[in-house]
Amino acid sequence: MSLKAGIIGMPNVGKSTLFNSLTNSNVEAANYPFATIEPNHGIVKVFDERLIKLASLINPDKITPAVCHFTDIAGLVKGASKGEGLGNQFLTNIRETDAICHVIRCFKDKNITHVSSSIDPVCDCNIINTELFLSDLQTMEKKISKIKGLAKSGKPEYIEELRICEKVVSFLEKEYFISKMDFEGEKEWGIIKECNLLTIKPIIYIANIDDEDISNPENNENFNNLKKFIGEKKIIIPIAINIEYEISKLDNEEKKLFLQEMNIKISGLDYLIKTTYDTLGIQTFFTFGKSETKAWSFYKNMTTKECAGIIHSDIEKWFIKAEIIEWDELYKYGTELKAKENGKIRIEGKDYLMQDGDVVYFRFNNLKK
Repeated sequence: MSLKAGIIGMPNVGKSTLFNSLTNSNVEAANYPFATIEPNHGIVKVFDERLIKLASLINPDKITPAVCHFTDIAGLVKGASKGEGLGNQFLTNIRETDAICHVIRCFKDKNITHVSSSIDPVCDCNIINTELFLSDLQTMEKKISKIKGLAKSGKPEYIEELRICEKVVSFLEKEYFISKMDFEGEKEWGIIKECNLLTIKPIIYIANIDDEDISNPENNENFNNLKKFIGEKKIIIPIAINIEYEISKLDNEEKKLFLQEMNIKISGLDYLIKTTYDTLGIQTFFTFGKSETKAWSFYKNMTTKECAGIIHSDIEKWFIKAEIIEWDELYKYGTELKAKENGKIRIEGKDYLMQDGDVVYFRFNNLKK
């Protein structure tokens, strides 16, 4: 499994450059609106130092990191929900993602055109948020129109669904994100989830700052204004996207030296990927072997048996038990044998909740039945 994140924003804010940086692609990043029309899709390898350390113990034939999918979506303008720009196409592409990475311009370069002719990140953020609300309102109004007819039959399930949908509309009309809505039980959540609303998706705000502010984003006035507007409870990441693009072309050793010189602990891209994982509640377990050492993504609170199914459905079907050791314990002792001698490898059943960083060997009955 892997997450799908959509990169959105106004035209010319750095979406395509960010996409190129993440995916090592070369899609057009031109200085004019709607340089991106069809969405660009790319697979990103997730950097995980734990995987590298585990692999160093046995030098496997293959090292396989977890991956996530990023989509560069066309720029949105005011009126998109009514078809302006690439409106409906843009909004449809967002619905296909698990999370939204909203890029907002905070850099001052006068050579880069702005569709509104002025740099105002708060205004830009408001425009896109409004279009998301309006699009969701249209979705719910269509659904309510259909359910009202069914509710006339007097069946409780239709009456209840209508109540829930009207509750969602009242929330949207106040310009509240549905992701912040309190759900009354699994049934209500299930009905709302089926609507595939845009404002239910987690959003990570990316402030594209000036290159010279990469070491100290707080120097960027636009970033500070945007951060204040968005609020402390929402996620905002300052990234100098042009610099990150240059960093992405360096090898690992050059990248490490560059970050050290700039006094940066982690690159903006790696931090974005990690934040996206955390936002969606995605964690990582590892399989450890000479032929391949691999990182696997799973949702928090998944059981060992469910995680076995991520590798192969037969392993889940014929699951017996799992041998598990925490990655740092394995790295500490150097070999599975020494870790086992020190009582660090344990046996878990099908209902054990997999933990981030677990190294797992699944036992299953692979005899055909």
